[in-house]
Amino acid sequence: MYTLGIDIGSTTSKAVILKDGTEIAASSIVVATVGTDGVSQALDNVMKESGLTQADMACTVATGYGRQTYDGADYQVSELTCHALGVHFVCPGARTVIDIGGQDAKVLSLNEEGRMVNFVMNDKCAAGTGRFLDVMANILKLDISQLETEAAKAVKPASISSTCTVFAESEVISQLASGTDIPDLVAGICQSVATRVASLAKRVGVREEVCMSGGVAQNGGVRNAMAKELGVEIYYDKRAQELGALGAAIYAYGKSSQS
Repeated sequence: MYTLGIDIGSTTSKAVILKDGTEIAASSIVVATVGTDGVSQALDNVMKESGLTQADMACTVATGYGRQTYDGADYQVSELTCHALGVHFVCPGARTVIDIGGQDAKVLSLNEEGRMVNFVMNDKCAAGTGRFLDVMANILKLDISQLETEAAKAVKPASISSTCTVFAESEVISQLASGTDIPDLVAGICQSVATRVASLAKRVGVREEVCMSGGVAQNGGVRNAMAKELGVEIYYDKRAQELGALGAAIYAYGKSSQS
């Protein structure tokens, strides 16, 4: 049995095909905002990789910021539920999930079965999100993928005190003009994200194991800063950005198995 999970985020579209609820048959990540053909591209990619068609899918579940924009799904499910399922699949021991996406940040508390029992989220401000990192990378003339390596070179991480993206942008430009080294600025930016999201985590209550999901999880600078801020080891899976789509495919499998 094959099931399909589609995660339509604010900046990327992800698709995962799951075989018999246990094996990832294909996956795809396409950088594209909601309202573009990103979903179609992601679907084309997984179908080509797997050699399957939409007709082979026993069930399709859409999740994410733009899930209601896709009418080809059998179910539309909250990204909170899907990230919980996806993280439990790759890290069964996870009890706290930190999901930093393009436009929001969420912290989930899971029970032993991997079910979400509590959560808190920030979707009102770009600070502490992927969008914040994109803005800062643009100011520093860096690709987002360079932030981790630059942060690792830092000697004296800069202090970014502003919690608002607009004010933090001015603060970084000012420090850049005054001669602060770019690695120190990048480390300060990563620390700023970690501090912001760690405050959410502390509201939920941090229980180990702690796992990060979402695109920002790929940034080692943020992961390391988060680990120091919370005083725990942060688990990270290479499929972190796909975990919402994976969880959607798992949810689809559960629905198909019941019928």
